[in-house]
Amino acid sequence: MAEDFLFSGEEVEEVTQPTIGTWKVLIVDDEPEVHAVTKLALSDFTFRDKSLDFLSAYSGTEATNLLKEHSDIAIVLLDVVMETDDAGLKVADFIRNELENDSIRIILRTGQPGQAPERQVIVNYDINDYKSKTELTAQKLFTVIMAGLRSYRDIMSLRTTQDGLKKIISASSDIFSVHSMEQFIDGVMMQLTSILGCGEEQAMYASNSLMVNCQPTDSDTELKVVAGQGRFGAVVGKRVSEISDIINDELQGAFAEAIKRRAIVYRGNYLIAYCHSKFSTNSLLFVSGIPTDLSNNKRDLVELFAQNVQVAYESIQLKIELEASQTELLQRLGGAIEKRLNDRGEHIYRVGQISAMLAELYGLSNSQIELLKRASGLHDTGKILLSDDILKAPKSLTEEQWQAVKQAPVEGYKILAGSERELIQIGAIVAQQHHEHWDGTGYPDGLSGTDIHIYARIVSIANVYDSLRSKLVYKDAWSHEKAIEYLFEQSGKKFDPKLIELFDRNQSKFSALY
Repeated sequence: MAEDFLFSGEEVEEVTQPTIGTWKVLIVDDEPEVHAVTKLALSDFTFRDKSLDFLSAYSGTEATNLLKEHSDIAIVLLDVVMETDDAGLKVADFIRNELENDSIRIILRTGQPGQAPERQVIVNYDINDYKSKTELTAQKLFTVIMAGLRSYRDIMSLRTTQDGLKKIISASSDIFSVHSMEQFIDGVMMQLTSILGCGEEQAMYASNSLMVNCQPTDSDTELKVVAGQGRFGAVVGKRVSEISDIINDELQGAFAEAIKRRAIVYRGNYLIAYCHSKFSTNSLLFVSGIPTDLSNNKRDLVELFAQNVQVAYESIQLKIELEASQTELLQRLGGAIEKRLNDRGEHIYRVGQISAMLAELYGLSNSQIELLKRASGLHDTGKILLSDDILKAPKSLTEEQWQAVKQAPVEGYKILAGSERELIQIGAIVAQQHHEHWDGTGYPDGLSGTDIHIYARIVSIANVYDSLRSKLVYKDAWSHEKAIEYLFEQSGKKFDPKLIELFDRNQSKFSALY
């Protein structure tokens, strides 16, 4: 039967052109000849610079197995009568109802139209096209596949757009989380590749970190990768000049052209978009795997999109810059207090890092970890009011001096309390409670157990461990082993036993961090 369709005396022109990917087409038919002639008739088919990748199934069972394995099949050329009279219809039902896949275009091909009436099948099984094998010439098959792929492309483009919007919205709602910039860039790239109808989504964001107007005076050494996808994911943070094996001379030349023209440069199957900034560094947006025949309308969309991306990117940059400035200010304030104590400026930084690591092991969220890391530097704020004869006393304190020390957490809390900023609120809690003990023998309020805030319990351990490891005015530095032994001794007394257990299981990490 296979010889009765597909060719019909037509000559197929041989056209050879480079492709940048494939569309998967599943042929489901129990006649091997049908598979052979279908592949032959469509051997030179390309759409949007992508060729066809054929999968073959000779029964309904084989078809369902392949559909489970390949979620990216674009078209199914489906026979009706195979191992049973309705095997093909069962496959169609499996696609739509069990896989819940309404993206795949199902083209029913039957040599026995009476077995599956066209109107009934199209309505009941969500079939996209219905053809009798005897009417399918090579040209008609070409037309059917082209229409199916266009429909599949549009559906996937809409879904990519939705996914991209979701990622951008997610990033916007949690802009201070540690992954916000990565989420934002990922969403942006999904949006752009959707606009372009890209095949292989590989993207990079390169920013001129030295010159605001992006006019280079020393080739590419000023360009730095700040976010990437695909093969560029491994080079984030590196300068373009350092990764010539990935960004070759041709691509660097395109970067230079985009900067010089302050425009979008199209070359082959990639583009570089110049994004102008009024407030910070200009940027280059690189996307590969794009169609080579972009319409003028799509090029206009890309230009508009690129400029709006820069505006959104700058908004996030500004928030991150404010956060970084805030963190540095807190560290410098805490460092100033520590230098009054014993000139150990690195103590604040290490307490923050140790607290963050312990908080992560405990299971706090990323946002909580980040806030605690920054707020921990305020733990000794109250000591700024103590005199030097107390802060730098080489021997035991008098009772009067000890009472002043015990009052320092209260004074620290007073300094920080009342702020509407969550970061300062956490700093106030830590300043007030980090000298409270698990068994209730601490100060200033004699809190015990979980009445002590988890932030304060964490900082208490981080502060003591770092202090024990450091040389102070009244003691020499302790070894890691001796410091750990002390923490164990005080587990359930000064310190939360669960936190000490976590510290114990990860000793090497904390020692290396110090």
